[in-house]
Amino acid sequence: AYTPCKKIDMGDYYMIYVSGVQAPQNDNHEVITDDIAEQTKLVFEDINKILNLAGASLDNVIKAVIYLTDMNDFDVVSPIRAEYFKNSMPVSTLVEVNGMTRKGSKIEVEVTAMLKK
Repeated sequence: AYTPCKKIDMGDYYMIYVSGVQAPQNDNHEVITDDIAEQTKLVFEDINKILNLAGASLDNVIKAVIYLTDMNDFDVVSPIRAEYFKNSMPVSTLVEVNGMTRKGSKIEVEVTAMLKK
């Protein structure tokens, strides 16, 4: 079973956990672009849409975990990440992994957000 997001009532706040997001895929279960910059932007846009459905946005993110299949892509991903998180400045972890569940995916991002009621 998979859910893209869980919103937990913490009293005065909601804690929102977003599952790892990879670039969108086509009918062959391959990502729609092999460009790391495009994949990164698509991932952050999808995360923002998921957060919006929970009543939040990227501005509410307090932690991000980024998985890359090639650490050499860090120099491309980092400024894009900084632009999307310019208001929230979340704590972060970034690690290199051997592969992703979607063929051609180079990045996966999961986030935790906190939203005041």
